Amino acid sequence: MAKIQPLPAAASSPSLSCSSSGDESPTQQKQAAYTVWMKSLVFSGNGCAVYGADGRVAFRVDNYGCRGGREVFFMDRAGKTLIRIRRKSFGIFRRWEACRYFDGGEEARPWFTVCRPRKGGAAVTMRGGGRAAYAVEGCSRKSDYKISGAGGAVVATIARKQTASGVVLGEDVLTLTVGPEVDHLLVLGLVVVCGLINRRL
Repeated sequence: MAKIQPLPAAASSPSLSCSSSGDESPTQQKQAAYTVWMKSLVFSGNGCAVYGADGRVAFRVDNYGCRGGREVFFMDRAGKTLIRIRRKSFGIFRRWEACRYFDGGEEARPWFTVCRPRKGGAAVTMRGGGRAAYAVEGCSRKSDYKISGAGGAVVATIARKQTASGVVLGEDVLTLTVGPEVDHLLVLGLVVVCGLINRRL
């Protein structure tokens, strides 16, 4: 697949890989940056593509024709499903649930749930947790928001991408910066949910 504008060498980091054992979510210890292009790699499809620091496709998202963004699949570069995200309800009670996929199939219980945004934000609860573990601030905006942990510390930010010469690209080309000690797959899943909230997928 074609490469997209690479990130500076200082931001480079190995691409996220999913463990075949399926015991835990993969986590990288170092800060990393991804390019998110809000465009499907499938002809006439709806979705987005995630590029690593080397400019190559790392992940992709498609809904395979499901209208209204009710269900999307987050896949690795080879097309293996890692997460399925579903919109579970409507109106003021709208929420999104994400289930992990492993070699044995899909987990029965949601990995995380995102409540409908209020005042431009959204609350994220993890499996087995009663309180919000993460908050997405400004997710109603298409290209400028951040993800914070329960203590309020920012763990990831997303903004419109700039080239090395300082040119700001369109609203459909974004830079996602993920901090250290954070599950990259979780953060990428939350970015996909924000895309669904904004009806961009």
